Amino acid sequence: MGGQAGRQAAVDRADVAARLAVAVGRINRRIRPAGHGLSLGLLSALSNVVRNGPVRPGDLARTEAVAAPTLTRLIAELERRGFLTRRPDPADGRSYLVEATGAGAEAVLQALAERAEHVAALLADLSDDQVAYVAAALPALEATTTAGLP
Repeated sequence: MGGQAGRQAAVDRADVAARLAVAVGRINRRIRPAGHGLSLGLLSALSNVVRNGPVRPGDLARTEAVAAPTLTRLIAELERRGFLTRRPDPADGRSYLVEATGAGAEAVLQALAERAEHVAALLADLSDDQVAYVAAALPALEATTTAGLP
């Protein structure tokens, strides 16, 4: 067990971060475009609303880690496409909530299915051992998607 702890301590986090950033960037470029012509930003925001139900724009901006003006543009574009609607916030009359329409939920399902197909094609070129390593890394990778969020 002591040897295993020693190996874990020897991991160069800066090297892992740099290599992961390059790999994620390349994978993202290879699995574009998302369905309905949704950019990654639009798809992420819409997925968030589909998953979390009606949400205040400020809360969505925090979750998406974008500035308020950026989120305002995202909401406007998703609303223009018929994927989101606005309704008054019952808890705060000065604010509003955004929620996904049926078309928005369908767009997310389609885009995620398309992206999964592209990733499956990338995985097809890997050995069974390499796919097992990717699978073993998924819990840690998934944890990074919410690390540091409120």
